[in-house]
Amino acid sequence: MVYSGYFTESTNMAKDYYNILGVAKNASKDEIKTAFRKLAHRYHPDKGGDGKQFNEINEAYQILTDDRKRAEYDTYGSTFGQGAPGGHEQGFGGFDFSGFNAQGFQDMEFDLGDVFGEFFGGRGGSRGGNGQRVKRGRDIALDLELPFAESIFGTERKMLISKTIACEECSGSGAKPGSTMISCATCNGKGNIHDTKRTLFGAFSTVRECDACHGKGEVPKEKCHSCAGEGVKKGREEIHIIVPPGIKDGEVIRFAGKGEAAPGGIAGDLYAKVHVIAHPVFQRDGNNLSMELNVKLSDALLGAEYKISTLDGEIKVAIPEGISHGEILRVRGKGIPFEKNKRGDLFVKIVIKLPKKLSKAARKAVEQLKEEGV
Repeated sequence: MVYSGYFTESTNMAKDYYNILGVAKNASKDEIKTAFRKLAHRYHPDKGGDGKQFNEINEAYQILTDDRKRAEYDTYGSTFGQGAPGGHEQGFGGFDFSGFNAQGFQDMEFDLGDVFGEFFGGRGGSRGGNGQRVKRGRDIALDLELPFAESIFGTERKMLISKTIACEECSGSGAKPGSTMISCATCNGKGNIHDTKRTLFGAFSTVRECDACHGKGEVPKEKCHSCAGEGVKKGREEIHIIVPPGIKDGEVIRFAGKGEAAPGGIAGDLYAKVHVIAHPVFQRDGNNLSMELNVKLSDALLGAEYKISTLDGEIKVAIPEGISHGEILRVRGKGIPFEKNKRGDLFVKIVIKLPKKLSKAARKAVEQLKEEGV
């Protein structure tokens, strides 16, 4: 489960990308590329291969050769970005390869991932109001260790994180305070550059973002000295993390816009993976808690009242006369909060402790019980 902000929930179905490519988890990029080339030759649809399997191979390649996506996949078993390419029977981005002649692929090594990543976009981002792609900063993943009680009732944390941040001096513009912006000479103020490149598939005309102005079409007349005109720089930011009540071990909290900043774009997201420290007494079962309570034999026979410590403090539990070993008592409303003003229950398992040695009086009493058929 992934918490977005507070309670927005989403899921990711993980695939074993290493197994798909047939490589080890510590495989280098070169080993991954070699494995991809071999499988791409074998399963390419134009060579009579399985299109669905070919797409899965490419998807695995795109994830495992991207450092950020591979790190997310190794940590969480999935990625949190735009999603992997593929997922369409026709192949990359819906392009139909049926018109290509497979003859040209007989003895040629090629890397479809590199080719299409360059020409059809392989980076995260979204479209702005003018139709141009808005740059998006990298996502950040961190581990958050929580005591058991804090995972039950929720908590708040403040963490100082080192990351790429928007420059405070120029407010992310890249311009020296008081300086004006001028048209970018590299792209003539258009914000993008047209390129035509020839590949084994033919000539492709592409439009890419201008590196000089980051797609804005203008650059500062005088650059900000603090960030060298980039609008972003390395820094530290204090993040306020709100942990919702009832969160489970291994769940992830997403904080939109709290990742790294991007020049002329929007910040990525922050993902906090929760690790709950095991409690010495309580175990969790859904919205309920369970524990064991050691009870003396005499108290089990005659009944008694025991004090137990719960996550809410100390309470008294009545032990009924003649209770059996392993019997469970239910304490309502002392479990996990799961809705507004609603909580699960606490289940107390009775463990009767038998004495290892009896006194003469105790033995005589037990013998008397035996005679009475108890």
